[in-house]
Amino acid sequence: MADLSARCGPLALRNPFLLASGIWGESGESLAGAWAAGAGGVVTKSIGSAPRFGYANPTIETYERWGMLNAMGLPNPGIDEYPKEIEIARRAGATVIGSIFGGDADEFARLGARMASTGVVALELNLSCPHAEGFGTEVGSDPKDVEAIVRRVVESSRLPVIAKLTPNTSDPVALALAAERGGASAVSAINTVRGLAIDVRLRRPVLAHGLGGLSGAAIKPVGLACVWQIYEKVSIPVIGVGGIMTADDALEYVMAGARAVEVGTAVAFEGIAVFGRLVRELGERLDALGFSELEDAVGVAHSAPSASSG
Repeated sequence: MADLSARCGPLALRNPFLLASGIWGESGESLAGAWAAGAGGVVTKSIGSAPRFGYANPTIETYERWGMLNAMGLPNPGIDEYPKEIEIARRAGATVIGSIFGGDADEFARLGARMASTGVVALELNLSCPHAEGFGTEVGSDPKDVEAIVRRVVESSRLPVIAKLTPNTSDPVALALAAERGGASAVSAINTVRGLAIDVRLRRPVLAHGLGGLSGAAIKPVGLACVWQIYEKVSIPVIGVGGIMTADDALEYVMAGARAVEVGTAVAFEGIAVFGRLVRELGERLDALGFSELEDAVGVAHSAPSASSG
């Protein structure tokens, strides 16, 4: 079978499938379970300076197999409590990436230094949650802010820093370039797409918070477009996120330029067994297409002749 090992800058992964932040990352046991099921690495839920209870229910609306709308409000136990969960996952042998969120560069830097002390192998900066006031997209939509935040975290920790970018902007490439200037080792694209659902009988939004973030198969074309554009402009690795339900979905991202992918909504629908299936199917798909290793497929769609050529 084709070699599925993946490398994102200094990060070496046993396969390209990462558990996405916010899915299955509530406890050390759940992170360890995703690793045991076959994930190449696990990203924690996004952790902040203090505990947050998140928004009131309802917080999730599902759409069969094609998507999920959520507005959780970044619930988390805070950086003082969560490290014990990371330790449980690490004892199970998991490759753990710590996700953090903050309101400004100084808060991100403090959290980055604290998260780095837990034994995680890298930091992912949540610069892209579309529905949390004062965090996420609100601090990650301006390239100057992105560059400043990334630079401060890089200065506060020796770990690789991954900037998770928002699609809710006119120019995601500018954000990726800003992250690169700030010293990021990689970028992940994308987070959820801002969305809304309305209950016509009750005449009000379905989610208690109103606006939410759409994930799942419906946003794959958006994620692919962002990865495609970013790959052409930045020199650091890109991690693809958004709508990866099958091995071919993952391979599309790889051919667009991603060196790894994050899986979220598929886990919500199928459970952590999805990792074993994706790893097996991707190996079979690469074999069938004549690729001896994953690296050979990265970005190949950029050099392929266009449909109109010839």
